[in-house]
Amino acid sequence: MTGQADGIRVLVVDDEPPARQRLMEILRLDPDVTSILEAEDGNMALQLIESEKPDVVFLDVQMPERTGIEVVDRLNASSMPLVVFVTAYDQHAIRAFEANALDYLLKPFSDERLEAAFARVKERLNEKQLHALGKSVLGVLAGHSVEPAYRDRLVVKLGTVTHLISVREIDWIEGAGVYVTLHVANKEYLYRAPLQELAESLDARQFIRVHRSAIVNLDSIVRLEILSHGEFKLLLKSGPGPRVSRTYRPLLEKRLGVSL
Repeated sequence: MTGQADGIRVLVVDDEPPARQRLMEILRLDPDVTSILEAEDGNMALQLIESEKPDVVFLDVQMPERTGIEVVDRLNASSMPLVVFVTAYDQHAIRAFEANALDYLLKPFSDERLEAAFARVKERLNEKQLHALGKSVLGVLAGHSVEPAYRDRLVVKLGTVTHLISVREIDWIEGAGVYVTLHVANKEYLYRAPLQELAESLDARQFIRVHRSAIVNLDSIVRLEILSHGEFKLLLKSGPGPRVSRTYRPLLEKRLGVSL
């Protein structure tokens, strides 16, 4: 049984009714699922995510007007549910992980493959709830709110050598599927963790999301250079950094307290 007190709320998004129905029929058999919503396009999906706040979204990649990737790009970090992308094209699986999907289903998928993906969903939901419960209990015992514990170093193994990397020294982090590249001064280290998962373990006062595949250390930013279409290029202490996309530009403006 999942740790979700009120059960798991699911949103199924697909422009093909038979595909939606098959997903929903299998999910209804799971006793932990208490509600299932459906959407036939990306615009409807965005509305339901904002209003209903589902725990997990099974999101078709290829849809008319707004793709599944574009739906994720429009979401704020605070309203981002767990996402499992559904696609008929294998190359979209890579883009799905770049968009920080928890998992993906390649059409046509078996019942067993869906169950495996949903098992990962339950594990992540339980982790989140236990983390929140732990902070709540500690806060009650201490009589005041508890500062969340953030990662202060990352362990990277390269062959026979183990590197202990101080989080403060990381200039920016680049996501690529279930791995990230840590940019530290003029060196790069490959670290196994999805970008979204790592972002949740870092201090938001120091690190900020600037692109769906990039997090930057605010202390490393030297200047911003205007690009086309409302995007910016970051220049860091160590050299060129990632782009600031239009989607994440408002977050950076709010954090810096200025309009870019």
